[in-house]
Amino acid sequence: MGHEFRVWAPTRERVELVLGERRLPMRRSGDGWWERAVEEAGPGTDYAYSLDGGPPRPDPRSPYQPYGPHDPSRLVDHAAFGWTDDRWRGTPLPGAVLYELHVGTFSPAGTFDGAIEYLPHLAELGVDAVELMPVAEFSGGRGWGYDGVSLFAPHHAYGGPDGLKRLVDACHAHGLGVVMDVVYNHLGPSGNYLPEFGPYFTGRHSTNWGDAVNFDGPGSDEVRAFVVDNALMWLRDYHVDGLRLDAVHAIADDSAVHVLERLAEEVEALAAHVRRPLFLIAESDLNDPRFVRGREAGGYGLDAAWADEWHHALHAVLTGERSGYYSDFGPLSLLAKGLRQAWVYDGTWSPHRGRAHGRSPAGLSGHRFVVCAQNHDQVGNRARGERGSALMSEGRLRIAAALLFTAPFVPMLFQGEEWGATTPFQYFTDHEDPELGRAVSEGRRREFAAFGWEPDQVPDPQDPATFERSRLDWSERDKEVQGRLLDWHRELIALRRRVPALTDGRLDRVRADCDEDTGLLVIERGPVLVAVNLGAETLTVPSRGRGRVLAASDPEVALSGTDLTLPPDTVAILED
Repeated sequence: MGHEFRVWAPTRERVELVLGERRLPMRRSGDGWWERAVEEAGPGTDYAYSLDGGPPRPDPRSPYQPYGPHDPSRLVDHAAFGWTDDRWRGTPLPGAVLYELHVGTFSPAGTFDGAIEYLPHLAELGVDAVELMPVAEFSGGRGWGYDGVSLFAPHHAYGGPDGLKRLVDACHAHGLGVVMDVVYNHLGPSGNYLPEFGPYFTGRHSTNWGDAVNFDGPGSDEVRAFVVDNALMWLRDYHVDGLRLDAVHAIADDSAVHVLERLAEEVEALAAHVRRPLFLIAESDLNDPRFVRGREAGGYGLDAAWADEWHHALHAVLTGERSGYYSDFGPLSLLAKGLRQAWVYDGTWSPHRGRAHGRSPAGLSGHRFVVCAQNHDQVGNRARGERGSALMSEGRLRIAAALLFTAPFVPMLFQGEEWGATTPFQYFTDHEDPELGRAVSEGRRREFAAFGWEPDQVPDPQDPATFERSRLDWSERDKEVQGRLLDWHRELIALRRRVPALTDGRLDRVRADCDEDTGLLVIERGPVLVAVNLGAETLTVPSRGRGRVLAASDPEVALSGTDLTLPPDTVAILED
């Protein structure tokens, strides 16, 4: 028994450890750190820190916030959990299929334990890893998680540290890896006490959320260590297999060694120690290969990047939407370009931005890109949170899935997409401060003006009904249309497993051509040909030497000799 408490507070003259009603003075130990050993403290002990006589504050590195982000922290012994995944050898990202889910809406219980009940469905579907939207402690009981403030503490309402460990352990038992979505570009507005402890933020850079995290100014060594240690904790103590780094374009760092490069180095070292693959996925809208190029080539050495433009090009073609950033997309030729290289804007002129955007991804493997037909952003950041099922016909939903799983990239599904879920996924919050809640609601309405959506179309994020509407309805799988879509997704994922060409990431082996007038799109990947008819008339398409239909979205699709008959809004996958 016994624990040594340590906290970094370099600008403070006095720091006290708060244990219940007791305040115990801490000793300055150098480099801004304060220490105090307490013999009777151990796992389960609640504690806080007082800075220069001020009110108790939670530990910046708190492992658990059982009462929420404003209250005392609780000690956790990570070594005490009874893991059963000692035979787990990890999930390599190349060739994998990811499945994004939000813990609070994925199951009726809305908890880590509640999610475990539905893991057999994911294993049967054929996915390789679940990607959890952020679970670090945030304000209130419901939210997307991108406003986390206690970055080391799994959210109390989801089940806390042991709940997350049970979920990861169960995922591994079902052959599923786990990817954690983490946010290092900003913290949430409620419960963020880091500025009281030290220079965690800097006015030298700014973001959409205010001052940037201090990765390159005075005191930044400890801030960088704070973030790197947090990432390593999820991978080491929670046995997570990979991290998705939110909005890395908003991480400002002018250091000679960027914090992302340092993070990649440390994760690589940890992977060698635990003897299983660990990976980092960056979300960025810069279309900059530097994030995923090797460090020896001047890159940061991350493993993959989200390629939202692949989604935009697909969405604009299948729905006809052209508002907001979709104004940069629409022609079938841009979708064909995305199918060849993931990024559409590679230094070319972007009308929406009014400037050239991006850089060529030449030389990169398709395994460096994570693509999707839906995700939390592209669904939840619509005014009403409509899914593809509300915007497309069944035929076009089938086409979206076929293009996703035959592309040379890492495909990702969003919860319920596999059966065409009709429940929306809307933006929801639970801020206790009514002024903050009102500001979030009003800001949300202003944000959608660029898309032409009326303010009264935007649900109030603070209304509990907005959250309730966003829960998955698992009974939908038994309906006729949803059942057909689920079977289609299972068929495509199994096909991807069976045909080596479909998991080949070599982009120089991908051809994608289109005819804007007829709506024909043809992709060739070695022995495999994918033909899509997005036009209004039935097309006769040469099979280009492919003599066997591997999968077709409609029974009217027919191969006769060297000609393929494609009715409108259908797709066929052929092989030599």
